[in-house]
Amino acid sequence: MTTLPKLLVQVRARRELPPPSVRRAVRQAAQASLDEVGAAVGVTGQAVWWWESGQRQPNAANVGRYLEVLRVLGEAATLADSEKQENE
Repeated sequence: MTTLPKLLVQVRARRELPPPSVRRAVRQAAQASLDEVGAAVGVTGQAVWWWESGQRQPNAANVGRYLEVLRVLGEAATLADSEKQENE
């Protein structure tokens, strides 16, 4: 049974989840594979592909972890871009 605080966290995570095309762009900008993201979330790369295609959504057990992985990948991609610009 899901507790109310846990449910609220899941609802917030779903609302914060970017559109599928942005999810894919974040992963690709960080040069992470579908399988790498899936492993970080605890699912298969195929599940991530479904989420990025917009055909399915992460379930309640995965949405928070997936959102956190996207945040970390986004930060990593931004940092890499900044370092690349500094070296040019």
